[in-house]
Parts: sequence; structure tokens; C-alpha cells
Amino acid sequence: MPRVAAVRTQRVRVPLHTPFVTALRRTEFAETVVVTVEDSDGRVGWGEAPQVWRVTGDSLAGSAAALEGPISDVLVGAAADLSLAGLIQQAVVGNRSAKMAADIALHDLVARRAGVSMAEHLNVLVSTRLRLEAPAAQPTPSPRWLSPTSASEPVSKPTQLLTDMTLSVGTPADLAEAAAARAQDGFATLKIKVGTDAAGDAERVLAVREAAPGCVLRLDANTGWRADEAVAVLRTLADQDVELEFVEQPVARRDLEAMAYVRRNQPYRILADESVFDLEDLVDVIRAGAADAVNVKLAKCGGITPAIELLEVAKRHGLGRLVGCMMESHLGIGAAAALVAATDIPGEQDLDAGWWARTSPYAGGISYDGPRILFPDQPGLGIEGVLP
Repeated sequence: MPRVAAVRTQRVRVPLHTPFVTALRRTEFAETVVVTVEDSDGRVGWGEAPQVWRVTGDSLAGSAAALEGPISDVLVGAAADLSLAGLIQQAVVGNRSAKMAADIALHDLVARRAGVSMAEHLNVLVSTRLRLEAPAAQPTPSPRWLSPTSASEPVSKPTQLLTDMTLSVGTPADLAEAAAARAQDGFATLKIKVGTDAAGDAERVLAVREAAPGCVLRLDANTGWRADEAVAVLRTLADQDVELEFVEQPVARRDLEAMAYVRRNQPYRILADESVFDLEDLVDVIRAGAADAVNVKLAKCGGITPAIELLEVAKRHGLGRLVGCMMESHLGIGAAAALVAATDIPGEQDLDAGWWARTSPYAGGISYDGPRILFPDQPGLGIEGVLP
């Protein structure tokens, strides 16, 4: 068995073609730490640790220090197999972006050694896990994005995956213009960022509906509303017969009582995002009856390995599952997209971050064609290097 020979990091700054604005932040760049894990046979696995100060608290300097220090300490010299996945999670407290990077790189390395795509590798892993467990009771039929998976049967090698498109915080006119343009680009599902101004949020949503009447709409408040504001906005939209697939994270992360109140007092489905970083968070959300579904992101939970567990537990408890992203590069999006393909989660996912980049910073890897994320034909993530 080859052993891990080296762990190397470099910082990558990816300019965006359009500023990305939410209730929590505004950015014109995707900034990340790219890590490579090399084995004694010279194979290299790739991962990334995005900097997301306002959500995870992880910084470029902190992620690099964790990867070059305690995480490297547990990897270098050890057998380059998936037994290292648990050691990565235990190597350091917090630092989930760094754990994400190392975990993705490990899976990429194993997939490359097997000569299969990341999605094929993960499908085998997920299928094996499910076969070792008792069958879960099937939840009642639900909308497309809530539908249960049947990942116990391998899927064919995927070629593409559909994503939604996020509309940044802005005026009703700004949002209407962006919505019309994205619909013209072929996006069938739009996620509207709200939460900065509750008094005007209903008007923003109505403007998007008028500008893109054929699109499925999702809302994301990024913790920006109080419970009473959320209920007022959503009841106003319901009175206007606005159809919403879900409303994401309407209130503060830790205020599950408020989120449960919102869920009970308006008609739309509630999706937990910032409220769920790890398994303990997910259990708290389930016990509180605070959400109908969960948005699992690799940077929040620490990589593919813990994400698989979160998705499985959510499914067992009848929660819908969405796989999302931070403002990541094509590398992290490729890993998240492969996870979706492996677990066969239906519907448009929330993986548009790479679309915002002017160009991909990598040789190889995924690419975008409108709402379609196109998988590479090479083993693993298909990334061969960082472009100059």
C-alpha cells in the first residue's frame, strides 16, 4: 500500500465576474487554500479550503496552518487509504475548511489510484455503507428536492448535474434584471438572496417572479430576519400566490425555537443551512422540529466523509437534502457535485459558485454550461494543476 509522502498548500485567489452579495457579506473574489496530498507512488489528490469568515470563521492563514501542521502530521507516513478520513477529523478542533480540503484530497487520491471518477468512487463507498445497515423506512412522497435516494444500486458514470442560480442581494429592479438574464441563460431554478431589508423583501421576490415567470423560486435569508419579520414576509408572499420551493435559514443560526415558530406559522418549507454544521446540529434541528430539510456543505461539516453521514441521517428522519457550497472554486464544487451524483439526490442542487468565477483556475476538473455542471472524463476530480 502506498503511503502519504507529502502535503503541500498554496493560496489561490479567483476573481469573480460579478460581485456576490448576501445578508452576511459582499465579495469580489473566491479565496481558497489548495492542498495536494501526494503518495509514495507519485499520485496526487487535490482539495481546497475556502475562506468564509462570516459563516465558518475559517481563514486562509488558519487553514494553511492546520493543513501544514496537525493534519499533515497525521497524514505523512501513513497508508494512503480511507482509514485516514477519521484521523483528519480528529487532528484539530474546528478548522472545518482545512478538514474539507484534506478529506477531498484523500478521496481524490484513492479514486485516482482506482482509475475511477470521484462520483464512481463515492457511489461504491455510499452503496457499501447502506448495505451494511438495516433498510430505513421510506418517508411519505415529497417534492422533487425532498425525494428519498436509493443509492444502494450503483449509478452510471455521470456526465452532468444541474444547479440553481443565486441572485445577489439588490433592489427589485436589480433582481428583476438579473433574473431575466439568468432565465435567458437557461437556469430553471433561481435562489433569491433576501434578509437585509425585511420591509422590501416581498417586493424583491415579486419583481423576480414577474421577470422570470417560468422559473422555480427559492429564498435564502442567511439568518437575516427576526421570526416575526420572516412570518410577515412569507405570509405576504403567500397572499400573492407566490410559489416557493423552500425558504432557507430565515433566522439566526442558534435560534431553533424561532425557526420552528416560522415553520409552523407560514406555508413554505424551511431549509436549515447555517443551523447545521455537524451531526450534533442536525440532531438538534430534528428534535426542535425546526426544518423540513437541510443544506449540507462540505466547508461547514469538514468534507465528504462527514457530509455522507449527515445526508444519511437526514434521509432516515424524513428530511429533504440539498448539497450546497460556499464561494468556492471549481475544485470544491467538483467534489460536492460528485457527492450528489453518488447519492442520487434529485433536483437542482445549490452549486453555482464556480459559475461566478471569470475562469476556472485549474487545468482539468468540472466546467459550467449554463445550469449544467459538466463532469471531467478523467479519474478522481480530473484536476491536473493550478493555472498560472
